[in-house]
Amino acid sequence: MTRQSGTIKDGQSLVERIQALLDDPAHGNNPLRSLLEEVNDHILGQNQRMERLLRISDGYQLLEHNQTLTLAERCEKQLRRMEKLARISDQYQRNLWEVTETLRQAANQDSLTGLANRRFLMERIKEETQRATRKDSLLAIALMDVDHFKQINDRFGHEVGDVALCEIAGAVRQGVRRYDVYGRWGGEEFLLMLPDTGRDEAVMVLERIRQTIADLAVGDESPIRLSASIGVTLLRHGEDIDDALKRADDALFQAKREGRNRLVVAA
Repeated sequence: MTRQSGTIKDGQSLVERIQALLDDPAHGNNPLRSLLEEVNDHILGQNQRMERLLRISDGYQLLEHNQTLTLAERCEKQLRRMEKLARISDQYQRNLWEVTETLRQAANQDSLTGLANRRFLMERIKEETQRATRKDSLLAIALMDVDHFKQINDRFGHEVGDVALCEIAGAVRQGVRRYDVYGRWGGEEFLLMLPDTGRDEAVMVLERIRQTIADLAVGDESPIRLSASIGVTLLRHGEDIDDALKRADDALFQAKREGRNRLVVAA
């Protein structure tokens, strides 16, 4: 007998032939029908028993092969299996970490400039505000807006506008300190939080950024100089962050009204 598809080949052929006869309505009243059903059930039972014997035989052969190995060989074989499983597990953990990190960055990072996005900044505003209140420390909050950004888009197109935003993001990244918090607040507007920073020091940091931006230009033909207006304020003790942001925003608009490319400190 040969083993095929989990049954005995010859037996399977006979079963199929008998089953075809039993399924044929023309033989529904045949006096041999009940006998054929018994024969069919018997063949199926024999096939199942043979399958079990074959599985037992396969397992026995594997067991017999393993028993011919020495204890050291069996230990070595098991160790190799465990090392393989460990490598698979390590790779899975690395892949999982990479996917998680990628998703985390995508959720917190502005896709164009690479800076923190508004979602991340909102979380950090809360953290920095609570920290400043708890420690009774200074926190400078600044809003910066790119001057004449619509003209850049209208004159050179949105691709050059995107380049301008990336250049300005680089100037911000270059000008801030290691512990400052900054990112793209939306559109052509940026938010900067300077922890443990008083008025004069905040002005120094922000002026450095403003001057760096003023040295930038975009556009291949007849390039246009970039500039930015900035409004900054200090968080007052116990103040709601929305009030501080409103004050910084008012200072920003004052800088725009006074000619742009300047920094205004809210009173």
